[in-house]
Amino acid sequence: MKTVGIISEYNPFHLGHLGHIEKTKAVLGGECAIVCVMSGNYVQRGDFAVFNKHSRAEAAVRCGVDLVLELPSAYALASAEGFARAGVRILDGLGVCGYISFGSESGDMRPLKEVADALVTPEADELTKKWLNDGLSYAHARQRAAGELLGAASEVLLKPNNLLGIEYLAALSAHGSPMHPLTVERTGGAHDGDSGFSASALRRMLLCGYEPWGFIPQSAADVYKREITEGRGPVSMKQCELAILSRLRVFNDYERLAGASEGLGNRFMRHALIEPTVDAVLEKAKTKRYAMSRLRRMMVCACLDIAGTDMKKPPPYIRVLAMNSKGMWVLRQARKEAKLPIITKPATAHKLDANAAGIFRKEAAASDFYALAYPQASERRGGGEWLKSPFVVRSLL
Repeated sequence: MKTVGIISEYNPFHLGHLGHIEKTKAVLGGECAIVCVMSGNYVQRGDFAVFNKHSRAEAAVRCGVDLVLELPSAYALASAEGFARAGVRILDGLGVCGYISFGSESGDMRPLKEVADALVTPEADELTKKWLNDGLSYAHARQRAAGELLGAASEVLLKPNNLLGIEYLAALSAHGSPMHPLTVERTGGAHDGDSGFSASALRRMLLCGYEPWGFIPQSAADVYKREITEGRGPVSMKQCELAILSRLRVFNDYERLAGASEGLGNRFMRHALIEPTVDAVLEKAKTKRYAMSRLRRMMVCACLDIAGTDMKKPPPYIRVLAMNSKGMWVLRQARKEAKLPIITKPATAHKLDANAAGIFRKEAAASDFYALAYPQASERRGGGEWLKSPFVVRSLL
């Protein structure tokens, strides 16, 4: 059976994501298994996921994903490059994925591969440094570097799904992964799809009390409705504002955070100590050079004590969040081939080496912090990370 990996956030899972899965299966033809590496409780734009990772993993499995693996917070909150590299390492570490599938606006691998190959050269690194020194953000510096090397061919970088796909291709090359990339045409923002609404629009609807169920598969909608009824969603950073401000005011090592270069860490710390709201801290720390998403990631990492060095370490384990019967079959094969330890029962994390166990403990603490944003006070209990086993749907293969 062919096994294909997808790196995602599913925040929330919608019809565009379902379309990506169906198109991927159609491209491969015949029977295949879908393995998803999914962001945990925090997402790459520097925010809390709108529903917790366990419910989002359950929704994904109920909608056609066979096995859901966690992308830990240290990597989910990294730059697009770090996000892609960690996702690829986890899929490759599973040892059984022959393919990786991603959406792109172009739907054509050739121009994406051309740009990815150009961006992993020493020439691209030097040009990127030059544009960074001229005050551009990292993303814009990379685009300028590609433009100088490739001319009009670099314009694929201007589309968000293309950009992330190029990072996946660069990560495959950097890691020397044998997985074969394939892409399907998609529209919408990065991590989103052609559902009629982007994931960001669906999040806004949920947080404003509207019902976006027409854009979400019924099986996923049922999971999210349950989470809302039981007081565990929708979740937003705003609901945790006082806890965030409290942590920011006692955190005193901003220079350890990823992206805290050229005095940005000190600038962030100065405003975190005096401003009365999260939005005010971000606005005062913002400069033309730095994207808001970078500042938001720094802020969440400060709350979770995730240092830049944590993000540079490769993922040290594979955590299973959900699976169906086909996913269980994949997991059995993976246990023979995996390059990383696989965690199904959280208690086994105690047996990991010091580095891996430390990352798992940080993940457990991050989940406890996330729970403080639940709408229902009785659901804000801590310690849940050590008790939660994977969600399983049992059916015939």
